[in-house]
Parts: sequence; structure tokens; C-alpha cells
Amino acid sequence: MSEQQTELSKAQQYNFNKLQKRIRRNTGQAIADFNMIEDGDRIMVCLSGGKDSFTMLDILLSLKKSAPVDFSLIAVNLDQKQPGFPEDILPRYLESLGVEYKIIEEDTYSIVQDKIPEGKTTCSLCSRLRRGILYRNAKELGATKIALGHHRDDIIETLFLNMFHGGKMKAMPPKLVSDNGEHVVIRPLAYCREKDIIKYADLKQYPIIPCNLCGSQPNLQRQAIKQMLNGWDKQFPGRIETLFRSIQNVVPSHLADYELFDFKSIDRDSGVINGGDIGFDKEEFNDVSPADDIGVQAFEPGEMLNVTQID
Repeated sequence: MSEQQTELSKAQQYNFNKLQKRIRRNTGQAIADFNMIEDGDRIMVCLSGGKDSFTMLDILLSLKKSAPVDFSLIAVNLDQKQPGFPEDILPRYLESLGVEYKIIEEDTYSIVQDKIPEGKTTCSLCSRLRRGILYRNAKELGATKIALGHHRDDIIETLFLNMFHGGKMKAMPPKLVSDNGEHVVIRPLAYCREKDIIKYADLKQYPIIPCNLCGSQPNLQRQAIKQMLNGWDKQFPGRIETLFRSIQNVVPSHLADYELFDFKSIDRDSGVINGGDIGFDKEEFNDVSPADDIGVQAFEPGEMLNVTQID
């Protein structure tokens, strides 16, 4: 190996270590901010075979080694019986890691193909079927938390999807109770950028399994939103970071949801609320440059995963 190749290898290793540390730190911060993992938790890690869930499992396994609380992981994959699905890849990979796992075999593919007319998107029905199966298995496995691999960009995309097509300011929460009210769903990658996950998955060379059921569908609204956000990210560096911060800094008194804020009781004696009526004032904004971190609030240590102890 030449000296130049050796230096290149060292540079790649340096960049990988930096990237891994950033993803690990952001994941640990999200876990701490939302108290996602507590002592004694049994976490069902939903593994789809995509870059996001592979990264989530990898980072959770890494954090488990140094976490101040004791928790266990079980990786779960739902084999939906899509034609050509490589059934051997995930079991072989998970066995190489030595992680507990379960492969659930349910033919949701045939149900979706039968119920959804040709040319229509299958996401809604497929998602409902998957959730029901995962909830049932979480109960059977004794899982206290269900971990999903959605990242920061997924959360922002969901916000715009709901605004543009649902008339709601609603995103994808980092932690919430499941639809059936029986489970706590967590998203440990909530602070992680998709661009970082893409790079990390490429360097780790995960055995990615493409989803031929929904991933190949053209003209999905989420794809249109993703293209819009990617365009903004290139043209206005830092805008995506600012968008995510806005989700964490909601001011109900300066929106228009009268069920969320008591506008009716406001009178001259109410005093100035959150700066007063500055809607038409000229605002000054600080330029936001792309940063390694999301810039979340500091965490007060408690009986949960403490990010000050994971590095």
C-alpha cells in the first residue's frame, strides 16, 4: 500500500469516527431530552432492512455498552412476503452481531395488492397493517418501548405534509403512546440528519434491503416535500436546522388555535404576552450556519440515559 493510500485510509477513518460520534451524541441527546430509555426497559427495535433502522440498531447497541441504566434490545423484522425478498440477509446479519431477534412472517403484501387499486399509493394500508402486527408482537415479547428509525428529516417532512395536505401543524413526535394506547413508541434518531445517516450506512456497508412495495412508487407527496427541503438545504445552508428548532420553540399565543391558547380571555389587563403584537414589526434574524449538532437544550441528568456519560 502506498503512502498516499495509507493517508487516505487514515483520513477516512477520522471522518468516520467524527460522523459516528455526532450520530451517537445526537441520539443520546434525544433519548435524554424525551426520557426515551429507562432502567429495565426492553426495547423492540423495528428493523426494516433500510439505512435508518440499521443505523438505529447500531447506535443503540453502542450506547447500551456505556449507558448508566440497564436495558435490553430485541430486533424485530416484519417479512411482508414481497416477491424476491431475501429472507436470509437479516437473520445472518443479526446473528453476526449476537443480538436477540425475531423475524415475523405475515403476508401483508397480498392484502395490499388486493385492496389497493393499481396506480394508487399503498402506504396508508400497508402502514396500518404493519403497526397492528408490530403492536401485537411487542406485547407478546414483553417490550416496554417500540423504537422506530425515523430521523430529523422525516419529522420535518411530516410537518409540511400535514400543513400542505392536512391543514394541521403536526409532525412526527420523538416519543408518544401508540395508536392502541398500549405501548410507548420512541424515535431515537429524532435529532439525526438524514445526510449523516446516508454517509454512515455507506461506510458501514449495511446489507440494505430495498422496499419494492412502497419505495418504488412515483409521485408520492413525501418525495415532493423531500425534494423541496433538499433544494432549500442546498440554496440556504442552515435552513433545515432552523426549521427543526422551530418545532421545539412553539409560541401558541402567536398562532391562531383558540383551543390551544385562551385568546377569548385577553383584555387590557392581561399584560404583554410573549413580546406583544409584533407580527408586523421588522424582525432581525441571526444567520444560522450548518452545525454538527442540532443545538438542543441542555439536559438535566436523572434516571434515564445521560448523554454526558456516553462518550
